[in-house]
This record gives sequence, structure tokens and C-alpha cells, in this order.
Amino acid sequence: MSPSAQARTDLPTEAMGFHTTHWTVVLAAQAGKDTAGAEALASLCSTYWYPLYAFVRRSGYNCHDAEDLTQGFFYSFLRRKSLTQVSPLAGKFRSYLLTCLKHFLANERRRAQTQRRGAGVREISFDAEEAETRYLAEPADNVTPDVLFERRWAFTVIDRVLENLRQEYAQRDKAALFDDLRTLLPGDAANISHAELAARHGMSVGALDVALHRFRQRFGALLHEQVVRTVSSPDEVEQELRYLVSVLGS
Repeated sequence: MSPSAQARTDLPTEAMGFHTTHWTVVLAAQAGKDTAGAEALASLCSTYWYPLYAFVRRSGYNCHDAEDLTQGFFYSFLRRKSLTQVSPLAGKFRSYLLTCLKHFLANERRRAQTQRRGAGVREISFDAEEAETRYLAEPADNVTPDVLFERRWAFTVIDRVLENLRQEYAQRDKAALFDDLRTLLPGDAANISHAELAARHGMSVGALDVALHRFRQRFGALLHEQVVRTVSSPDEVEQELRYLVSVLGS
């Protein structure tokens, strides 16, 4: 699925809780052992495990080496002190994370060996079998590792947004309605008419249209919130949203 991201870009950043974003919490806590900062960092990293794994695989490593390297990178990243050198103007978290991974891989190549780190310790949930299955399902193209990372990042953001939205609908016993409204997002090929969906849920076509409008609004708001988590300046939010849309549309 590659829906066009219909974000409500007119929403004030403050209304989306910008000052408590994960990336800004990490930056604020970088000099100490702040629990909130550590939890925020782990949460951010968990979003990127597959895009980073795909980057390593596309860089020429086999599945076993890619698993070791991705785990080793996260172990190193979550424990090292280099975050103390990050400027409050660090920018997008994904860009910083990818740069760190490239440095890590360069160091590993210089050592000419791959080794698993942190025996028995895994801060980031990582299903290696699932990761490899997803990687093998990637389109057979010749995109660069960087392009693949950006593509996987965009789809990961959308997947997170949809999962959060699904949970909201499930809490209101409307999981079935969510499943149908999701097919009406741009980029999905709905094989059923609005009239048929309305009848399925015992509502009028007008009521379904209202439900769809609210669904898209909420999707946009959650997308905005997800993007806000990963930038360090309000000025970057709209630019990041536009970039995400361009990646999905490519």
C-alpha cells in the first residue's frame, strides 16, 4: 500500500505536542542518564530496525551478517556517549541514525570481521526471520541502499500511523469499519462502492462519507504526530511531510 499522505499541515506544531517529541527528549537528556530520554531513544530506534536492516542487506551483506551488524549497531548506538556531541539543531533523527550506521559499517569493514555484541542483551525487538522475509519481498530493482532506506522509512511511518488508528477504532468496537475505510485511502484499490460499504455497516451513504472524512482527518493528524517525533525543529515538519509524500509516490 502506498497512500498519498493527507496530513493536516495547517495544524499548529504546538498543538501536536512538539516540545515533547522523542527526538527532542533525547537531545535534552543526552548529557545524563535520564530515563525518559533513554526510553524515547529506544522507541525511536525500534521504528527503524527494518529500514536499517534493509540498508545493510542492500549494501551487500548476507542475511546472517546483516542481522549481526544491525544488532551490533543498535547495541553500540544505545550505549555510547556520542549523543553528547549532538547539537540541538541535529535535524531529522532518521538522517542522523543512517549516518551513524554508515560510520559503524565502515569501522566493521576496517576490522574485517563480524561479531555479535551484547550477549543476551537486546534493547530493540528484532525478528530476523521476519526482516529477511520482508527484504526478499522487496521489488526487484537496482535502487541504492540509501533509496531503499528512505522507501522503507516512509512505509514504516505509514504502517505505524495505520496501526495507531486501528487501535483507536478497535477500542470503540469499530475494527471492521476501520478495515473498510482503510481501503478508501488514496493508493488503495477499493473494489467496493460507498453504497455497498454503507449497507454493510448499517448506515447511509452520507453517514459513510462523514465517517470517511473523519477517518482521513485523524489519519492526517496521526501522521503529523509521527513525523513530529523525529525532527528537532518545528520548521522541519512540513518539509518532512512533503518529502514523505514524494517518497511514497516515487
